[in-house]
Amino acid sequence: MELRSVEELMDLLYACRGSWDAPGLRRGRVDLHQHALQTAALLRRRRPADKELQVAGLVHAIGPLLRPGDAAAHPAGAADAVRGLLGERVARLVREHHSRGGAADEDQARLRQADEEGRTPGVDAGVLEDWRTVLDLVAARNSRLGAVD
Repeated sequence: MELRSVEELMDLLYACRGSWDAPGLRRGRVDLHQHALQTAALLRRRRPADKELQVAGLVHAIGPLLRPGDAAAHPAGAADAVRGLLGERVARLVREHHSRGGAADEDQARLRQADEEGRTPGVDAGVLEDWRTVLDLVAARNSRLGAVD
């Protein structure tokens, strides 16, 4: 599935409510929706100017909705879905955020750390609608870059 608009992406992110990447491990965890918001908020605090990194944190958790039951394919599925809309950098960060082999770049390490920390029940990370403008900005920037190629 390739996402073609920010609206489609927002719908998918809203669909993450009540979904878990590992259903048997729900106790003490947050659903994918809250996890995405927490991860993005942590990255916003740490790298306020890096909108692509923040967006990667927001969308990295959509894989379980795209490829249910295939945990190994979640990062690739999410990356493939957002590449055309959000660009190659966001897709690369999403695809490789679980990679442990080789040398991770600083951005991958930041995303991985925020991913691990963004699973705290009860943390107020805002609402998804707060991210629409950032998603629009990254998508618009990506479409302009694609037009230049």
